[in-house]
Parts: sequence; C-alpha cells; structure tokens
Amino acid sequence: MMQFCDGPADVELRLLLGGMGVESSKDIHVDVDDNSLTVTIKQSSESVTLMETKQLYGRIKAGETIWYLDDDQLVINLRKQDQELKWPDIVESWESLSVGVLQLLKGTSIYLVGDSSEINHKVAQELAVGLGYTPLDTKGLLETFGKTSIESFLRFPDSDYVSDLFITSGLEAEGSDSLAAAEGAVLESLSSHVRAVVATLGGKQGAAGRAEEWRHLYAGFTVWLSQSEATDEDSAKDEARKQVYDGSQAYSKADVVVKLHGWDPTHAKIVAQASLSALKQLILSDKKLPGKKSLYIRLGCRGDWPNIKPPGWDPSTGNDGNSGAM
Repeated sequence: MMQFCDGPADVELRLLLGGMGVESSKDIHVDVDDNSLTVTIKQSSESVTLMETKQLYGRIKAGETIWYLDDDQLVINLRKQDQELKWPDIVESWESLSVGVLQLLKGTSIYLVGDSSEINHKVAQELAVGLGYTPLDTKGLLETFGKTSIESFLRFPDSDYVSDLFITSGLEAEGSDSLAAAEGAVLESLSSHVRAVVATLGGKQGAAGRAEEWRHLYAGFTVWLSQSEATDEDSAKDEARKQVYDGSQAYSKADVVVKLHGWDPTHAKIVAQASLSALKQLILSDKKLPGKKSLYIRLGCRGDWPNIKPPGWDPSTGNDGNSGAM
C-alpha cells in the first residue's frame, strides 16, 4: 500500500511495511537520483524491490532526500527542484500527465502533425479524452464541408466545393496545392479555438507538410509524430535532434517531436502519453509559452512565431512603427 502527498516544497511518500519482516532501518535501502527512485528491503538473505520508478513526475534534489520509519510505514520525503510544479502523483503516468499537463497548458490547443493522417487522428482522440479537450480532425472537417472524401478531393481539385472554400476564405490555389490551401483555411478558422486537439492531414499534400502553411499552426502547441527506424531511445532522440536542426522538413517547425518505431493503433494511448510528457518538459522549460501562444492569437496569427513583433507590424511588408520583438 502506498500513500502520496504533494506539498509546496517537497512530496511525501508512505509505504506500508507491515508483515514484510523489516526489523530496522538497516533492512531498507533507498536509492534516488534527480528523476528516479528505488526502494529495496532485505528479507532473509535476499533483497526484494519494494518500489522502482525511473520516471518521477518531476525532478528532485536527490541530495536532500530524507527517509525514516514511522511504526510500520516507510516515509520518504523528496525535495522538489521546481517548487511551483504540482505533482498529481509520484510517478509520471497517463493519469498524472493528463491532470498535470492540463494545468500547464492553460487552455492552449494542441496540433498533431506528421506523415500519417491515421496516426494523427488516433492519438488526437486519446489526448482529447485524457485532457477533456475537444477532438477535431481537419480531414473530417474537409470531407464534411465538401460532402466527399479526401481521395476524391485529390482526384478533382477543381470541384465546386473546393472553389467555394477558396472564395469563402479569400484563397486561390491550383492543382496539387489545393488541398494544402483548403486545410490551411480550416486551420485558420480553428486557430482561435481553445482546449482542442487537432489532428491534421498527413503527408505533403496537407498544410503541415508545407512551411508556408504554418502561420495558424503556431496558435497551439504542435507535436510531430515521426515514424523512425531507430532501435533504442537514445538513437531516436539523436534522429529527432538532427531532423529539427536540419530543418529540411516543414514538420521540423513543431514544438516537440515524438518518435514512433512502427505503428499499431492499439498503442495510440502510449504515443499520447509520450506526447504529454514531451509537452510537459517543453512548458516547464519556459512557463511563459502558453501566455505567448495566447498573445500570438490575439495579434492575429501573423506568422511571426516565436519572435512576436509589436502590434503595428505588417506581415505583408515586414514594417512596423517600432523595433524589436515581444
């Protein structure tokens, strides 16, 4: 049995030891570092792992850890590195991330981009359920508006409903650019929405696959779901860093990258959890980001992310009455 309590400066963990044969503190070993915790107890001639996690919800000051026995309970006090961070639980899990990241987002929407529309859709559904956000799908919205499938859209880009969408949005496009432009118009209409998870079209035919169409994607936190051939976590991280640094793909503009080795629809929740973990790390690195996203929207999603220009800035000319970024 385990009890957890989150305090302003530290977290307390209580583990019930009754009936485990622990006679003194000499039978207990507590091993910690900045983000992991392992508790083992000595039973007869063997060591038994009572608890082990390699991913605490937040980072701790390992050198300031205090533990002691209180009757039949082991009490462990962990000092937080970030005292402003509220811990929903001792470990980083789907449940704790859903609660914790919701607080950090402050209503900012999430956009999922990548080469697969199916993956974006499935993961968006899981994220929306976990966060209590509204799930939106640009593919579904385009098909509902046009009363036809995306496949038909690609075969007949000059159909009446495509023209109607461009007239409504003040856009013009031809040939293979029409779908990206149409999705861009949908993203523009969604950019002022809050508390939404938006699944975008996969592949270069979609807006997210084109650098010039990112103006309204910057309104929320973007997660690039990138399929990888990497066989371990370190290799996947190296691959992601190289792709972002290279910048050859429009997806490299995303706020965070989540690497997938293969794809199974039943693993959508696991990918969603990894996305929440990445977003948590991003926002904790700069807690002003949600407010900055809100400002970007209020100024009209002018494409000047992340160096937001003063209110008088004109994106068509690049001129403003002032200098500097906000």
